[in-house]
Amino acid sequence: MDKQFSRRDFLGSTAKIAIGLVAPTWLSAIAKADVLRASVGRKLDPDAILVVLQLSGGNDGLNTVVPYADSRYHQLRPTLGFTEDSALVLAEGLGLHPEMGSLKTLYKEGKVAIINGVGYPRPNRSHFKSMEIWQSASPDTSLKHGWLGRHLDVLDKRSHLNPVFALGLSTDKPRALQADDYSVPCFASLADIQNMVGDPDAERMLRMIQGEGGSEGEAVVRAANRSALDAMVLLRDKLKGFAPKQSYPDNAFGNGFKQISQIIAASPQTRVLYFSAGGFDTHARQADQHGRLMKGFSDAVLAFQREMEELGKADKVVVLVFSEFGRRSYENASGGTDHGAAGPMFLIGKQVKGGLYGPKPDLSKLVDGDIPFGVDFRQVYATALDQWMGGESERVLGAKFAPLEVLRA
Repeated sequence: MDKQFSRRDFLGSTAKIAIGLVAPTWLSAIAKADVLRASVGRKLDPDAILVVLQLSGGNDGLNTVVPYADSRYHQLRPTLGFTEDSALVLAEGLGLHPEMGSLKTLYKEGKVAIINGVGYPRPNRSHFKSMEIWQSASPDTSLKHGWLGRHLDVLDKRSHLNPVFALGLSTDKPRALQADDYSVPCFASLADIQNMVGDPDAERMLRMIQGEGGSEGEAVVRAANRSALDAMVLLRDKLKGFAPKQSYPDNAFGNGFKQISQIIAASPQTRVLYFSAGGFDTHARQADQHGRLMKGFSDAVLAFQREMEELGKADKVVVLVFSEFGRRSYENASGGTDHGAAGPMFLIGKQVKGGLYGPKPDLSKLVDGDIPFGVDFRQVYATALDQWMGGESERVLGAKFAPLEVLRA
């Protein structure tokens, strides 16, 4: 059975399900064990949750974390640049985009670590290739599958994971979640869970298909499938019992964080959640589009943080935010910016040591018009793996990368 199973493989007519889409790897896995109760690496809180947000298209880092005090910034961006009066001042001559007031609120509370200058050697400006590099954590493409998928494989071999230990909100499985053995269920929305197990006739047929007889191995698979269906029905019912208290913006960020808050409230087995929001390829007329994106992201993450606080989960959740590359230091003739290299990452949550990390953007030392990287993105991944999820970053990343001291844990 194909390990790269996603909601489009499962959803469809009852007849199609009856033909053979009845035992995806993740569905069969549930009989193995319950929630992971021990970390593999450092002995950390086994209930820690990592939420990964992918900003697809290449977020403009220089207009996200703004070097407003640098005269070269204004020379390179005569129309797109923000002044000290408009930027949301942080420190060291840096500020946030004017539309990021909600994130500034969390920053003032010490819950946002801004890591500047994140990238990798010999940057690639192709969306597809650079995203593959970030999601696989392998600039030379020598490592198979995704960085989170490899982490899940390591955990699963140590103590078999519940199949909802990791979830993706996506129609297709992101490379980051692809693993050798462990398989992550991905859904476009929580409504897909209702579609999967909400039709009594389809569910009845799925259970009947399991049948009786056959080899001992086949009997184990059938029992696993029945247990998995029971678990999905339970998750569906628990999701109905939680209504978010916060007001989320009606956009990809708000919808994503709202659904993730529902999963966290309803599914104590889930430890890794992944979703993406697009629109960041701002080659033309960037000002309005990027402003909307920054406001949508900022407002949604503040609502999510407040939701976690109300749920009593704020100590358990860290949000990691990345984009496949930054953008060029200079604006183009279309009022936008083109594909660049290094940019900022964010770690957000109560257990984050808020502040500015990494090198301040130095526009006097551009490399082919780009901000050079000063922090390898795998250092941030190593931080999440070793210091938050109790993983083994050297094993997962294929080499040792020094974690950043940005987490209170």
